[in-house]
Amino acid sequence: SQLCPALLQMSGSQPQGVRAVPCLRCRGLCTGFEPHSWRKICKSCKCSQEEHGLSSELDDDRKVGRLLSGSRHASLTARLKGGDGARLYKRNRMIVTNPNISGKDPTFDTITYEWAPPGLTQKLAMQYMELVPKELQPVAGTEGALQRRRRLARQLPLHDQDPAQCRGLAEGEQQLMQDFVKRYKAEALGVGEVALPGQGGGGKEEEKPQEKSIDPSTAPKSPNGTLESTAGNYRCESCRQPLPGDCPVVFAERAGYSRQWHPACFVCCRCREPLVDLIYFWKSGAAWCGRHYCESLRPRCAGCDEIIFSEDYQQVEGLAWHHKHFACVECETLLTGKPFTLANASLLCSTCSQSRV
Repeated sequence: SQLCPALLQMSGSQPQGVRAVPCLRCRGLCTGFEPHSWRKICKSCKCSQEEHGLSSELDDDRKVGRLLSGSRHASLTARLKGGDGARLYKRNRMIVTNPNISGKDPTFDTITYEWAPPGLTQKLAMQYMELVPKELQPVAGTEGALQRRRRLARQLPLHDQDPAQCRGLAEGEQQLMQDFVKRYKAEALGVGEVALPGQGGGGKEEEKPQEKSIDPSTAPKSPNGTLESTAGNYRCESCRQPLPGDCPVVFAERAGYSRQWHPACFVCCRCREPLVDLIYFWKSGAAWCGRHYCESLRPRCAGCDEIIFSEDYQQVEGLAWHHKHFACVECETLLTGKPFTLANASLLCSTCSQSRV
């Protein structure tokens, strides 16, 4: 399928001038982003790119489209008409209209969710949203929508999937990275599915032993006539609490459809953050965010934030650096073989370290 640019009515789809975006964390102290030549930070305030909110919605949808293309979830992408051949994420947005009858003339309140699980009735999608903490619900214009986009930047960095975005790759390592990306798309990448307990994958549930002995003729029926016999046996994979038969849950195809999670419990096993747009990477019987999945296979440079594909790199206190990025964060002096201090994963030479005191 294709998306016509005219249909892309996305707020902020025009990227702002890169230097003009003030830092969200510094609150007025940093007047605009100054790109560093290889670090993913602002030269002015040393905060990350994500703290400056540089990407537009269209940038984000292009990034997720690139990630999902070439995977079993390519159906969630579409080719952009007249574009460069790249695929765009068909992000499911949900607009809910509620009548407001408090005034003399009834008006309508419209709420836009910047993302909602696809393929659901609005009622089930709203039930899903109500099971997510309110501060994380991606309602347009709220902190929840901002948090979603920050998680998108943090969990799925573009430099983990596109060699052209990397400054740390040596000659010959582009192919290593391309193979790495191709492999994780084939072996680990997944998108969670929302359905009622036992109904994930169109009901392709792998039965648990305790569920095989249930006799449907003796099972109690719920008010809408569906069998509730197995509802008490469904438990969340994370918190192990029972899952009510009438509340939506999350399934991960790579985990098998006998496993299911409360919406708020479908988190990365490493950082415990909710998995943005239910995009997960499956490894060792657990769901990971993209950032921590990649780090579980290869070291990440604490200087440039990119995955290291060389077997020769610098290591200090459990952190790793490309040799060329083992440098003072203030003056950029290379520190191999020189005295340094390590503060909050940042390297400082002895001179800059003393001037900070």
